[in-house]
Amino acid sequence: MIGGADLVEASSDGEPGDKSRFVRGVERALLAGEAEVGVHSAKDLPGDMPEELEIAAVPPREDPADAWIGAGSSLDDAPEGARVGTASLRRRAQLLAARPDLRVEELHGNVDTRLRKLAEGELDAIVLAAAGLRRLGREAEIGFSIPVDVMVPAAGQGALALQVRAGDTASAEAVVAVLDFDAARELTAERAAVALLEASCATPIGVHARIDGERLGIEAFVGLPDGSEWLRDRVEGEASDPVSAGVLLAERLLSAGAREILTRAEAMA
Repeated sequence: MIGGADLVEASSDGEPGDKSRFVRGVERALLAGEAEVGVHSAKDLPGDMPEELEIAAVPPREDPADAWIGAGSSLDDAPEGARVGTASLRRRAQLLAARPDLRVEELHGNVDTRLRKLAEGELDAIVLAAAGLRRLGREAEIGFSIPVDVMVPAAGQGALALQVRAGDTASAEAVVAVLDFDAARELTAERAAVALLEASCATPIGVHARIDGERLGIEAFVGLPDGSEWLRDRVEGEASDPVSAGVLLAERLLSAGAREILTRAEAMA
């Protein structure tokens, strides 16, 4: 409970379909009046929210980076031909773009299941969100965080989004105490880019924004799942206008051929 508001939380370590089911379940509870606030992992929250709902607050953001667990001290140092597990097309695309020799294998299940497969020797390494591991108390498992300039995180990775019914002033005011303006603006920029690119949680796209003073930098990766073709770009804008920065980035990517790559990526998935 936050300031008297009833909360319901969406959390899923499963596949995209599982995440969508969790998110929609929370949204149904909000719309039905069964809860006043929904708490989502921001990277799981689709851009096409019901118009009756809105994001009221984004708390301080955790580390947005992806984490490597297993052999090697950096991506360059990973053993040649290492078997790396992930269920993410975004991670697969960027791993293979950086290291075509890696054997990227599909890895399903929750965090404990994935870590067990690694421990049993089925894989040489796995890649998961650093923030998720920390929230589960599994930070000690992290071998190293993959730099954002090497692997662009998913939009919203490391952030939580607190959702309320549009016009529910009482609930919105109840969660404002946890609002972090920088995190909210970063998420706004990332979601603006993803919306224009018409991306989903199953699309091989990474988008990451970071505020530094009055400036906001935002970068993105769009590629094929096999890493054979990709685009990457970065723009800067005013921190006070995150939507414009996200839109500018997406427009630049689209003018460079992002739509064609995404169409081909969806056919390959």
